[in-house]
Amino acid sequence: MNNVKIQMKNIFKVFETEEMETHALRDISLTIYEGDYISISGPSGCGKSTLLSLMGLLDEATSGEYFLEGVDVSHLTLDEAAGVRNEKIGFVFQSFNLIDELSVFDNVALPLRYSDKKWKGEELKVRVSECLNMVGMTHRASHKPNQLSGGQQQRIAIARALVAEPAILLVDEPTGNLDSKSGDKVMDVLSELNENGTTICMVTHDPRYADLARTQMKLLDGVFLQGAVLKDKAKEIT
Repeated sequence: MNNVKIQMKNIFKVFETEEMETHALRDISLTIYEGDYISISGPSGCGKSTLLSLMGLLDEATSGEYFLEGVDVSHLTLDEAAGVRNEKIGFVFQSFNLIDELSVFDNVALPLRYSDKKWKGEELKVRVSECLNMVGMTHRASHKPNQLSGGQQQRIAIARALVAEPAILLVDEPTGNLDSKSGDKVMDVLSELNENGTTICMVTHDPRYADLARTQMKLLDGVFLQGAVLKDKAKEIT
């Protein structure tokens, strides 16, 4: 059996104000294995991005258990969560979040410069070049992000997310700011990365792209709909 990367058990997330409670997630349980490619889809407001925020340790569940590579990360301090996040999780957002003042190379290298491993010199250069090559953007290493198309910027963002060799890549609406042609190219990159071993969990509202994942799960009103389509075995699992 493959190694378990993420295991969530009975996760609830409630947002409270003085006037009301909003139950964003209700009793969510999820296991992601090494090499998985999972899509989570559903209508706006169903809890997709909330779930991804919990998985990425950007927020904490109201209740439930969360294990990342077998370690309980359910109740970390902010500093502890930041440390685990930097070491174990790669993020890709629809807004790219690149720094225009830095070159493509330096954008991708940024996580390594802040890593506890203290990457330097030739080792850092080789790793950044490897990741740019993975997304077909080696020839743009010296460019600035604002000199690139949206699709090219998203591929750079993917390279940056991969550079520190995270346990999992969390992808939030990666084609949301792209035209269909650029979106297709970005999805091709993700599929190729998964075929080469990268573990991916992607949130998307687009059913065309959700269907590209090996396993497709659907959220509605904070609850997984019964059964997940597992493409590898062409059957439904519950």
